Amino acid sequence: MNKVRDFVIKPHEALAEHLSDDMEAVNALIAERMASKHAPRIPEVTRHLVDAGGKRLRPMLTLAAARLCGYDGPYHHHLAATVEFIHTATLLHDDVVDESGQRRGRPTANLLWDNKSSVLVGDYLFSRSFQLMVETGNLRVLDILANASATIAEGEVLQLTAAQDLKTDEAIYLQVVRGKTAALFSAATEVGGVIAGADEDVVKALFDYGDKLGIAFQIVDDLLDYEGDAKATGKNVGDDFRERKLTLPVIKAIAKADHEERAFWKRTIEKGRQEDGDLEHALDLLAKHDALIDTRKDAIAYIDQAKSAMARVPAHPLRDMLINLTDYVVARIN
Repeated sequence: MNKVRDFVIKPHEALAEHLSDDMEAVNALIAERMASKHAPRIPEVTRHLVDAGGKRLRPMLTLAAARLCGYDGPYHHHLAATVEFIHTATLLHDDVVDESGQRRGRPTANLLWDNKSSVLVGDYLFSRSFQLMVETGNLRVLDILANASATIAEGEVLQLTAAQDLKTDEAIYLQVVRGKTAALFSAATEVGGVIAGADEDVVKALFDYGDKLGIAFQIVDDLLDYEGDAKATGKNVGDDFRERKLTLPVIKAIAKADHEERAFWKRTIEKGRQEDGDLEHALDLLAKHDALIDTRKDAIAYIDQAKSAMARVPAHPLRDMLINLTDYVVARIN
């Protein structure tokens, strides 16, 4: 038995098993609401991505937050489906923007169909998500998720201007990550507490947990691009480099770069003139300046903050599972 792999999947599987009945209801709701009487391509495109083996981490966060706060009504299912629809819509749009050909080890929707279908189906899912959240009758929930949707789009636009600019520093990177990734994590956990009518201190703790977990999740993703297993991640090592994305490891290496090294980054990232052997040289520079090691330390620091936030929530088996879930995020880079 592979002990490392066994450890990695246990926290996520334990949470999924505990929430299996709720997730079954959410999956049924997703299948119902992604249907279309007049445009069969909508469920075709959506099902391709939904059935691609994603972990459904974000909707599980909403369900767990609601349950640990004592909620027993039906609307946590609506909110979990809302979060998944928002996430799926952003993936469809991201693959068009990034001109991606692969996601989760499978061809992207824009490759199998076309960019127009991906954009329009993503728009449809955004609309469906707002229908679902309105049905809860909770104006605060609507406000949180609407703000998160706007923040996600803002983060993506910021990334367009920052991703290939060598002046992008860690503060700007963090702003992008808080937008495009952490905003939905924090909204997912926060609305679970809000729909349950939890105390404000608990709602804030849930928000903080989701925020820090989301930041760590994205940092780990960026790290795995340079040292991950392509079979496990569904991405080739160095995809971010080839797509000229300034992620945290590269930002750290540039901060320590001498004149010659900076010229290399300017040619490959800013100018996009990449040659054979450039990826290997980039990896050498990341190693030279301990950029991957320092990035890993940052991810672990955010995980520690997520654990501290969850410790402010009253004792509950789901609280312990959410704390354990943070170890699953970091274990991907161990």
